[in-house]
Amino acid sequence: MTTILDASTLPVTWWKSSRSDTGAQCVECGLLEGGAVAVRDSKVPSGPALVFGRAALAAVVGAVATGAL
Repeated sequence: MTTILDASTLPVTWWKSSRSDTGAQCVECGLLEGGAVAVRDSKVPSGPALVFGRAALAAVVGAVATGAL
């Protein structure tokens, strides 16, 4: 995982997670060249983003889904 301080500088098209609601909990994802996935808070587009490899992102999502995180 890598942290990018200003997500708006990433060369991606962002989309909202299908699990984000229309209220305060909005997560956006963007595909980077090479297959990495950037994740940011949609309310703060120039805030930080986390960049995951696909396997690492799958592990995080799985841990959240099972309640481990």
